[in-house]
Amino acid sequence: MIYKNRTESDVLKTFRALNNRSDLLEDDQKYYSNLEKGFRGEVQFDVLLEKFLCDYYILIDLQFEINRTTFQIDSLMIHQESIYLFEIKNFEGDYCYDIDIFNTTSGKEYKNPLDQLKRSKSLLRQLLQNIGCKFTIEAYVIFVNPEFTLYQAPPALPFIYPTQINRFLKKLQIQPSNLKDYHQSLADKIISLHISKSSYSLFPTYEYQQLKKGITCNVCYSISTSILGKQALCTNCGNKEKVDSAIIRSTQEFKLLFPDQKVTSSKIHEWCKIIESQKKINRTLNKHLTKIGDCKWTRYK
Repeated sequence: MIYKNRTESDVLKTFRALNNRSDLLEDDQKYYSNLEKGFRGEVQFDVLLEKFLCDYYILIDLQFEINRTTFQIDSLMIHQESIYLFEIKNFEGDYCYDIDIFNTTSGKEYKNPLDQLKRSKSLLRQLLQNIGCKFTIEAYVIFVNPEFTLYQAPPALPFIYPTQINRFLKKLQIQPSNLKDYHQSLADKIISLHISKSSYSLFPTYEYQQLKKGITCNVCYSISTSILGKQALCTNCGNKEKVDSAIIRSTQEFKLLFPDQKVTSSKIHEWCKIIESQKKINRTLNKHLTKIGDCKWTRYK
């Protein structure tokens, strides 16, 4: 069972907003693209976990700190006396493995996911020891993209390839299961150690005046939305969303990008741009957010 759901990180949401509202530099654009691709791959694997593995506590999208070192885990599963650690990769194309070097067939080198897996496994073991858990840890890199191929990799590596995923999960599925209160307590304890705020700080430099104003689409993320009656219509993909929902979503985006600025109806009116009436903004914020102050001093949180 999924015991902790996956959510989009603030890093991904920030880069997505900046990508929609500005022209990212090439390196920032590549980084953002990898974030989106990685998140899609993780969600894809989440669906398979929930389908095959009902008798595990499945914890996903975790971040911890131990001995002043932070580390992130894509998926973790608790079962009997074992914990499974999965590092999920959504790589696409042809790659070669050569004495611990991981690169494309054209020669472009990437970080070896095995190194990341070893690091996460070691730090997770330390974390479990600190809470008195002696479960064994089995760790794997899961390659989810069906267009991925890896050449020259030794078969003994803890790599699960796209054509092997279903068989691998079915094998786990048939293992005897007898989860008890202790396993739930362990899951709760691990979740309590999760750090929700990202330590990532290398965002592109941006200012309010430089960003495009408007409401982005909640499906294709383009800033090609117009108002049609009580709906926000995306002219790029045709998606429709209730105006109230679009205003609140845009407000949350503003708060994410500018956490030190006050949220006022006039500022959100300017940020959304396509909402003609500021009174509409005011009514929506009053309905869905907490109002602080009165009259011209009113702000929201």
